[in-house]
Amino acid sequence: MKKSRRKFLKNTSKAGLGLMIVPRHVLGGRGYVPPSDRLNIGIVGVGGRGGSHVKAVKKSPHRLVGLCDVDKKMAADVMKENKKVDFFTDWREMYDQVGKEMDAVMIATPDHNHAAVGIPAMNMGKHVYIEKPLAHNIYEARMLTQAARKNKVITQMGNQGSSGEGIRQVKEWVDAGTIGKVKKVHVWTNRPIWPQGIPTPTEKVPVPDTLEWDIWQGPAKERNYNPAFLPFKWRGWWDYGTGALGDMGCHLLDVVHYALELPYPNAAEASVAQVYIGDFHEADYQDSCPPASKVHIYFPATDKNEKIELIWYDGGITPPRPEELKSDEPFGTWDGGCLMEGTDGKLTFGVYGENPALLPSERMKDFTPPDPTIPRIKGSHFDSWFNAIVKGGPAPTSNFDFAGPLTEIVLMGNLAIRSFEMKKLKPGKKPGWWAPYNYPGRTKLEWDGVNMEVTNFKAANQFVKREYREGWEI
Repeated sequence: MKKSRRKFLKNTSKAGLGLMIVPRHVLGGRGYVPPSDRLNIGIVGVGGRGGSHVKAVKKSPHRLVGLCDVDKKMAADVMKENKKVDFFTDWREMYDQVGKEMDAVMIATPDHNHAAVGIPAMNMGKHVYIEKPLAHNIYEARMLTQAARKNKVITQMGNQGSSGEGIRQVKEWVDAGTIGKVKKVHVWTNRPIWPQGIPTPTEKVPVPDTLEWDIWQGPAKERNYNPAFLPFKWRGWWDYGTGALGDMGCHLLDVVHYALELPYPNAAEASVAQVYIGDFHEADYQDSCPPASKVHIYFPATDKNEKIELIWYDGGITPPRPEELKSDEPFGTWDGGCLMEGTDGKLTFGVYGENPALLPSERMKDFTPPDPTIPRIKGSHFDSWFNAIVKGGPAPTSNFDFAGPLTEIVLMGNLAIRSFEMKKLKPGKKPGWWAPYNYPGRTKLEWDGVNMEVTNFKAANQFVKREYREGWEI
């Protein structure tokens, strides 16, 4: 027995030394993921859009270590399906209690909380994924971009079309000179699909027991709870959301920004739909985004492009149908589209760059698309971020160095919209029938992108950066 035991120990010792040089994935067998390749992820805002983030993590090799939502009613299903994962109603408590365990944080809160939740995570060294738009205002978009660079973390904005085929195909066509130099771009959406252009509620409604209203408000100014603000309806209120442009701009303008390599805009102007109650008495809806708007954003000439004018339409407003488009041919998709006008033709495509087509359609019969030159993404938009963290590259398709400037373009449009609304008479002031507005009317804002400043209408700069509630400063 002693001899056999000595022989056994000797043999197993040799075997152990040999196994030390065998790759770990071989030891684990098929499907084994080394701990170094498994991310520990926390998610903030799991009751709405964040539910898809939860599903994406559960389908991956990675692990959920913390879930957070201020609304237990909205998050009930996620809580029920993930009972073994710690649940929090305050993201700050999640950071304190499981922060050391987390490698990365995914954020799917309303827009006004993106920077408040994202910057502390990056300052802790966590990789961050934030839903679109990246931020509530231009200042926050810039601060998020800078925090990502400073902390050298892997980032991704949740505009999933950025990882798709369409956006790459459109850029390849433009780079190949298919429509010549692009000078004008029309972009439109069917949003808003939530209430906008409505008076601010004034009645005081009891806060539901399932909702942490103070945390939900975050950096926004103190207001009484009202179901007019949430869930989902927050998109139409300037304190919390960014309107139709914020919702869809980071999809539609993503394709344009990527294909044309747009610089900072240098000017913007807007006009918006009006809301009246009675004869010439305008409703007080300055807290609410307008029901429809048209925005012109201007870009200076670069080495790649001449001057470009981008025109945004929402709320049911669309550009004129191109004369090259036959009456039975579709113009965009149900939720929007894009039309690029070049010196040598026109190009139209859907929200994510899908189904690009030259106009007139006869051009497509003999058209041979250029050979693919841009690497395609394997897997989902989430996978692009996961893989960049674990494998060290390539950089995610909508990392903050790209998503930050894109979001600033989107929010520049909102700056023009809000500046136009400033021209309206103050609530309670009765206009004459001849002058329902304070003139000079629409203002074309001149923009210094480097310094984040409107140079010709200083009052507009109040919307570049919000006023923060005490204790929620960024």
